Amino acid sequence: MVVDLGYGDAGKGTVVDWLCANRPVHTVVRFNGGAQAAHNVVRPDGRHHTFAQFGAGTFHPGVRTHLSRYVVVDPLALAAEADHLAAVGVPDAFDRLTVDGAALLATPYHRAANQARETARGADRHGSCGQGVGETVAYGLAHPDEAPRVADCRSPEVLRRRLTALRDRLTAELGPLDAPPVADCLPACLAFAERVAIVDGSWLAGALRAGPCVFEGAQGVLLDEWHGFHPYTTWSTTTFANAEALLAEAGLNGSAIRIGVLRTVTTRHGPGPLVTEDPSLPLADPHNPTNPWQGRFRFGHFDAVAHAYALAVAGGVDGLALTHLDLADRGLDLRICRRYDTLDRLVPGPAGDLDRQAALTARLLRARPRYDDVAATDWPEAVGAALGAPVLLTSHGPTSADKTVRKEGHLINAWCIGRAPS
Repeated sequence: MVVDLGYGDAGKGTVVDWLCANRPVHTVVRFNGGAQAAHNVVRPDGRHHTFAQFGAGTFHPGVRTHLSRYVVVDPLALAAEADHLAAVGVPDAFDRLTVDGAALLATPYHRAANQARETARGADRHGSCGQGVGETVAYGLAHPDEAPRVADCRSPEVLRRRLTALRDRLTAELGPLDAPPVADCLPACLAFAERVAIVDGSWLAGALRAGPCVFEGAQGVLLDEWHGFHPYTTWSTTTFANAEALLAEAGLNGSAIRIGVLRTVTTRHGPGPLVTEDPSLPLADPHNPTNPWQGRFRFGHFDAVAHAYALAVAGGVDGLALTHLDLADRGLDLRICRRYDTLDRLVPGPAGDLDRQAALTARLLRARPRYDDVAATDWPEAVGAALGAPVLLTSHGPTSADKTVRKEGHLINAWCIGRAPS
């Protein structure tokens, strides 16, 4: 199970790609998020794809993707992603895809409503990606029996009725939406149902017993819907919780290796707290440019306080994957922040207390970092010591060939050769 212990963009995709490159994997299971995910994978031959809904192991022949019921599924975005995969040499992505029929369906109406709300916030934007994922979840919570779901794509009249009700409710609330008529949305959804394998919740248990699987998370733990820094969060549980629930349902509770992914720098795309932000760092990310919804991609020094909080929220890990070590190799003056001027640690609160999380956000926006006096000379050792978790895998570049298993990585080595971890 792979999760990001930051604000996203730490390298989950490249870690999943590496795992699939080093052992024949049956299925990559997506267990949260939706089309707003952006997991960049660069193959050693130079091919690149930004994975949103397909699993980041899809470059490897035979590796399947399963979108669990916790994923918000966008058929139009899936079609566009499959087209790009075909252009970079993967023509059969849809043939290797299964989707849980209970998953919520993202539509052009959700996307238009999401963008209208975010635009109305003006300077107080939350940093939405503008893909309608949060809007889809919110509508599903408000109207659980009427929210469009993937299985509805096999029932034209049911889908028509639910899309019409969705459009009418959102239009009544927000005014006219920049979205096509229902009659124009239906054909794409029906074609989606004909093209992909829509399954029920029992399918995954068979896949888990058919071969090794990788659970690929989306976004980052610091953006978690309940434990992130409200309101700059995602409408998604970004911890291991959904993956653990799926494993428990299959009778395999506690059987997975838990990997947390981090960069040598702490980054954030969009507004919200980033205590260690340092605009003087001479850094850029070609896969995360400024965009009209999230704004610029922000860089800061390694924030051990925030990452330790994420580690506690996630319930711990078996080990860490540390990426972007090539930045440290460049001789940049990168520091580690182990405390803020106002506090040494962040303590997780009860899930769902958003007032508490908002107060924590306000405190973090005023906090100032305190850095180690000297830069780390051994980043894996320094990060492992700061967080109390071993670094199992390091990455000095974007491809699977740039990854190295450390001597502490016996769990990953055991997984790669097919042994059960001791």
